[in-house]
Amino acid sequence: MNGVNDKILAKKVAKHSNNIRNGLDVLPSLKYGVPSGMGNVRWTSDLILSTYYQAKNGNPPNNGLNYLTGASKGGFDCIHFKREKEILETEISRTDEKNIDLSISLNKKKVGRKLDIKIPAYGGGMSFGSVSLNFMISRAMAAKELGTLTCTGEGGYPEPLMKFKDHIIVQLATGMFGVREETLQIAPVIEFKYAQGAKPGLGGHLLADKVTAAVAKMRESTEFTSLYSPFPFHSVYSVEDHKKHVDWVKTINPYALVSVKVSTPRDVDMVAIGSYYAGAEIIHIDGAYGGTGAAPEIAKKNIAMPIEYAIPIVHKYLIKEGVRDDVTLIASGGIRTAFDAAKAIALGADGVVIGTSEAVAVGCTHCGNCERGRGCQIGITTTDPELSLFIDPIWGSKRIINMYKSWIIQWRKILAALGLSSIRELVGKNEVLYYKKQVF
Repeated sequence: MNGVNDKILAKKVAKHSNNIRNGLDVLPSLKYGVPSGMGNVRWTSDLILSTYYQAKNGNPPNNGLNYLTGASKGGFDCIHFKREKEILETEISRTDEKNIDLSISLNKKKVGRKLDIKIPAYGGGMSFGSVSLNFMISRAMAAKELGTLTCTGEGGYPEPLMKFKDHIIVQLATGMFGVREETLQIAPVIEFKYAQGAKPGLGGHLLADKVTAAVAKMRESTEFTSLYSPFPFHSVYSVEDHKKHVDWVKTINPYALVSVKVSTPRDVDMVAIGSYYAGAEIIHIDGAYGGTGAAPEIAKKNIAMPIEYAIPIVHKYLIKEGVRDDVTLIASGGIRTAFDAAKAIALGADGVVIGTSEAVAVGCTHCGNCERGRGCQIGITTTDPELSLFIDPIWGSKRIINMYKSWIIQWRKILAALGLSSIRELVGKNEVLYYKKQVF
């Protein structure tokens, strides 16, 4: 009987998976027009469809889709490159491909392990429980192929990710869910998550519907019980306490770099300098508008400082303190496109962290049902055993890789048009940007 059920399930999964893939192939062609009701002012239907297109083709769209901005009337949608038309018309030669360097260093200090990634972006924390295992594997496979990293999030380190260990950031968050010394010991980067821009002051949460037996076992908790991470770490109330945390993980793994993920309060510059002196190599500031559909709207839209304001504040303060050349500043929170990422770097970040765009690449439609166990019909933000199978990791990784290949083309166009040979030369070069208010 089990064998019969397995065959029925396999056919059902295969049919639905093919429907997803075929649907994603058709949508970007605009053969049937833009679906009504898809997206929102930040993630417009054009941005969603253009991300699908890039994930399929590995190139920027040429079918009229706006892949540069949304329609939010603020933020990165109002920040533009002064030479945008020239950038879009720039042709990249094979020589440009070889001579334009997109790599960044994650450790600028004179001591410790040197670790470079080939592109100025890596995957943000999406935990086992908040997303499916197959999506996590897709991200890890893509990170390995692209020469970058991806983060476990706070839900533990599933065994299938071990084969990608050189490309996996282990996150250590306030709930300590799934934290084990053996996984900390193999991590190239250990990320402390003190706060998240989408819900600062609230801590993480995973509702009971998504806490399956597998998730409960990984998080060392009880099945179908809501899990809430406290805010903050109750052992950290000062920079001195923070330093003890950093010293602790460096004792467990002396070769790992330490990243500190914080939200963007008014004194985010003070937080950044404190983390630097506590021993962190990477300061990761996470602004508003990030997170999945499970993040409370009231929090993500009204609490944290938007990332485009926070980046120059921290960048300039670190320069003032004389340590900017010794710390890697990473930004996240609402960075949707290659142009958003480049704008963040021009404002002062060394690189960016990407989450939602990778989900959109494999089919996310922004339906907003991320908090439900069976809410995601694509198989991304689900823990349901059946729905989780809808994403084939090889297919999923290829889509994420293609999206970044398109972004690489765009980053090289930006640098070539600006006369730069390295993404590192763009850091803090805010004179190449201007602000234009959207009017609709």
